[in-house]
Order: sequence, then C-alpha cells, then structure tokens
Amino acid sequence: MLIEMVSMFSSLHKSLKRLFIFLPLIIGLLINPISANALYPSDPSSVDVLKDDLHGADLHNTEYVKYDLSNQDLGEANLQGAYMSVTTAKNSSFKGANMTDLIAYATRFDNADFTDANLTNGELMKSVFDGAIIDGADFTDANLDLSQRKSLCERASGTNSQTGVNTIDSLECTGLKGYMPPKPKA
Repeated sequence: MLIEMVSMFSSLHKSLKRLFIFLPLIIGLLINPISANALYPSDPSSVDVLKDDLHGADLHNTEYVKYDLSNQDLGEANLQGAYMSVTTAKNSSFKGANMTDLIAYATRFDNADFTDANLTNGELMKSVFDGAIIDGADFTDANLDLSQRKSLCERASGTNSQTGVNTIDSLECTGLKGYMPPKPKA
C-alpha cells in the first residue's frame, strides 16, 4: 500500500512538473496569439508589399521569416519591435532606421549599411554583420554573439545623432577580452 502511494505521488509530481513547464507557453499564446501578418516567402501578397519603396516606412512589429530583404532601402524606416528569423538583408540600407527592440535571429546583414541606426535592446543572436557599415550605429544593450561583437568593434566609429551614444561604447568594446582598438584612419 505504501509503495502504491509513493508511486501515485511520484506520477502526480511528474504530471504537475510538465504542466508547470507548458503552462506559461499556453497562457502566453492565449494572451498574445501568434501574429497572422508575418511575411513569409510562400505568401505572394507579402512579396508585392515589399516591391514599393520602403525608405521611411512604418514597419514596426512586422515579421519577416525566411525572407529576402537584400538590396532594400529601409533607411529611416521604423522597424521597432520587428521580428526577423532566418532572413537575409545583404547589401540593404538601414541608414537612420529605428530598430529598437528588433529581434533578428540568424539573419544575414552582410554589407548592410547601419549608419546612424538605433539598434538599442536588439536581440541579434546568430546574426551575421560581415562587412556591415556601422558608423554612428547605437547597439546599447543589444545581444550579439561574441564573435560578431568583436568583429563590429574592429570597425566601430561615430556617434549616433539621435541618442548621442558612441558606437564603440554601445558595443562595450573596451571590456572585451582580446579587443584591439581600431587603427586611426590615415
């Protein structure tokens, strides 16, 4: 009888443990359901939306999943709270864009121009910034992979005109192990 009760409590404990693991997910989906306006490459209407000039466009809280934003002019666009996942934005311009609270997971920003862009509080894990121009970009409190942060620190320069923060300070370059300050331009 004692063994049966211990077994019953053990099963109940495991069930409650599973419930507590999935309960926040279930509540989160009930409170804030997944957005239906995500731009997926399989959605033909989303392609038409991006054919227009996006310079200065209000794109806050939009989603780009497995999307190709290459060569787009998103300068001065409002991308606050936008979500990008497994997206490419190679050779795109984000000059002066508001990218605060941007989530860009595994996104390619190769050779993109972030001059004077505000990426404060960005979640940029697994994203790649090879050759990106970051003069005056503000990365304050942004989460980046260490290798990307070090690479960005090598070419960090300028001060963001909106926030007044130096790019090199926003990336916290001086605290990185193995960091070498950029060489002065001749």
